[in-house]
Amino acid sequence: MIEAIKEVPLNTLKDKTKVVPYETGITYIVGPIHLPVQLDDETLFFKWYCWLNVEGEKDSSFEELLDRIQTLPLASQQQSSVLVYGDFETEESALIRMHSICHTGDIFGSKRCDCGYQLKQSLRMIKEHGAGALFYLANHEGRGIGLFSKALAYLLQEEGLDTVEANEQLGFADDARDYKDALRVLATLRQLPVTLITNNPLKLEALQQSGANVVGRIPLWGDVSDYNQRYLETKMEKAGHFRGGYMIE
Repeated sequence: MIEAIKEVPLNTLKDKTKVVPYETGITYIVGPIHLPVQLDDETLFFKWYCWLNVEGEKDSSFEELLDRIQTLPLASQQQSSVLVYGDFETEESALIRMHSICHTGDIFGSKRCDCGYQLKQSLRMIKEHGAGALFYLANHEGRGIGLFSKALAYLLQEEGLDTVEANEQLGFADDARDYKDALRVLATLRQLPVTLITNNPLKLEALQQSGANVVGRIPLWGDVSDYNQRYLETKMEKAGHFRGGYMIE
């Protein structure tokens, strides 16, 4: 009886885990998981997926992963995930947002950037469109430099450097983000074309050059304030973001 009870949930886990090999490892995609999300004064129902990349493996099974999952440093190495709305797999038209994690903006509501606003606004746009997905990319903090380095960059910004100058002063590229893992998950969830929510032409170009079936973009209006105006101006002047995405005089 005990063995039978244990077997049922493990079968459920296996049924909802996709094993996707790639050149140097395996991506495990868990989901869908039903996730009620409070947005404004409404509760919306999303399907949530989380994925894990394991480098150096080619033929590992889900059972083998489960046997050693307690030994993996998952708590200290954040994983990315995606919120899916509507019939994302088969709907003719769908939106996607590749959203870089922003600890300060998304969680604390910092006004030094527009990330928290963009997160919620993307969900609103996807809901209004009827189908879409928001990818929440955990290894993208500070344009890929990590949270601790971002804190150092903030201190440099308080001394007068802009966001690009601060990253470069620390020895980083202006933008160190990589989208290949997210695109692998996107291709697993949907084969049809998608439209990208972004003001960043480099992000659109990077996704298209990586083989993503992205047919265009729609702008994401920024949350302009005295606290983030220089940040937004730097995006436009040095990172080439579309000026129409930000209402700055």
